[in-house]
Amino acid sequence: MSDGLKTIVYPVKDLAPAKALFRALLGVEPYADEPYYAGFRTGTHEIGLDPQGHAKGMTGPVPYWVVADIRRSLAELLEAGAEPLGDVQDVGGGTLIASVRDRDGNPVGLFQDAPA
Repeated sequence: MSDGLKTIVYPVKDLAPAKALFRALLGVEPYADEPYYAGFRTGTHEIGLDPQGHAKGMTGPVPYWVVADIRRSLAELLEAGAEPLGDVQDVGGGTLIASVRDRDGNPVGLFQDAPA
């Protein structure tokens, strides 16, 4: 079902010090640096910082897994007992994300690349 881990998004309370920490950790500048999100690319992965994450109910980092058909994958996870957290949404250019919580309370994100 999944093509691997794509992104891990951290909820942060203050974006500036969080960016400084991840700059030091990763040794790169963010490729996306907006008031609502900062994103760092490391190889094939992305580390995201969401200053609204806590307000959205995030209690910790959320891993996002690449899937070919996000709606099918979401339905399969819900059928397997996951609880919906965030319905499918377009985050720009046709890229889609959604999220669920497993039976142990762990968040799981889904990521579908925009059509080529």
